[in-house]
Amino acid sequence: MVLRDDGDDAVVAIGQASHAWISGQLARAWGNERFERPEPWEEVCLAAEQHDVGWIDWDRAPALNEQTGRPRQFFELPRREHLALWTQAPGRLLTQSRHAALLVSLHGTGLVDRFPPRDPDPPTARALELYRAGQDAFQRELAAQVGATPKELARHQALLAAWDDLSLSLCQGQPRPIRDVPAIDGPVELEVADRGDHHTLDPWPLAADTVTLRCEGLRLTGRHAEEAALHAALADAPRVLLRFELRRPTG
Repeated sequence: MVLRDDGDDAVVAIGQASHAWISGQLARAWGNERFERPEPWEEVCLAAEQHDVGWIDWDRAPALNEQTGRPRQFFELPRREHLALWTQAPGRLLTQSRHAALLVSLHGTGLVDRFPPRDPDPPTARALELYRAGQDAFQRELAAQVGATPKELARHQALLAAWDDLSLSLCQGQPRPIRDVPAIDGPVELEVADRGDHHTLDPWPLAADTVTLRCEGLRLTGRHAEEAALHAALADAPRVLLRFELRRPTG
């Protein structure tokens, strides 16, 4: 879950699957003279849209952050909980697409590589070993089945990471550079700028000059001391439609 400040001590709680929907919209808008359109198109777009499918049940009844009185955000969970959620996602995608399931698995192991825990305790270290061994075997089997090359998979893994980071930047209301984005001439850094009524990306990676992204969240007011009260508040919270307009920079 992502919490976006909404003034008056309120936040918009955005589920991981809703944030991932934006990643899928970015994937479908992607590609121009500098940024290659991903292929296989439908499978990559599906993986982008569904990369957080393992979080759906958790987001319906999130754990309470006792310090804030709000739901725990995705980065506030212990690593072993992350691993359990990341393990579920590829298996769920197998009901739709082996290629998409493979890319979602690679996204999870890529997160482990990018954000390793500091000094993990023995149970966490063992859980990491088991997770990696299981996902490596899963990836080898599916890569052979769909005929994907290591170079292709590495590029798509980097694209999923970039779309994930960009979506989170927008949902959190925290513009930041998106690094190591695959481009035709090699990896680049995208500069994200908030212009008030829209955002710009530089260099521009999308096919159209203007793209509007959207997702839904719940407007949550107040703070809670007990998890049951938090869940009740989420159940009654009004639904909010968020829109993010991206425009090609001028000048």
